[in-house]
Amino acid sequence: MATISDLSKGNYIRYNGEVVQVEELQHRTPGNLRAFYQIKMRSVRTGKIVENRFRPGDSVDQLRVETKEYQYLYQDGDSLVCMDNQTYDQIYLDKSLLGDSVNYIKEGVTLLIAFENGTQPITAEAPAHVIVNVTYTEPGVQGDTATRTLKPATIETGAEIRVPLFVNTGDNIKIKTINGEYVERVK
Repeated sequence: MATISDLSKGNYIRYNGEVVQVEELQHRTPGNLRAFYQIKMRSVRTGKIVENRFRPGDSVDQLRVETKEYQYLYQDGDSLVCMDNQTYDQIYLDKSLLGDSVNYIKEGVTLLIAFENGTQPITAEAPAHVIVNVTYTEPGVQGDTATRTLKPATIETGAEIRVPLFVNTGDNIKIKTINGEYVERVK
């Protein structure tokens, strides 16, 4: 058990039976009232943000969290099979831990996975950008580039994103894994 004053941004704690990550921590001492900590926490499972006030002496259940890099191998139903590059151990990772970025990552990408007590994965993070191949898109019309017009394109993971008119089928592009937004064309 730790006290509230031992926490810092990024720590994981168990709050109301749920694993949460500390997003923001402020120590406040208003005029003639007692000091308190205002903490903004994000639920790991749902992503919902919760705010609460704590007194300086309150105790919390601080979790021991380890992060490791794993390589994404393949998809198996609602899980992703990932491998530790040092020990070659394989784990099954629930797709929901990655959120929407699961649609934009491909095999071989390195994921950063956080484990509670070394056994249970609680969060997973994809790299900020990935390079993917455009498998299908309509050809752009010449002279139609006066504005930043976007067209739909299907990438090798099967997801559909919006790309500029000059991108053609077979091009490699860099996209953001958070939302699938086009960044640049890669040679």
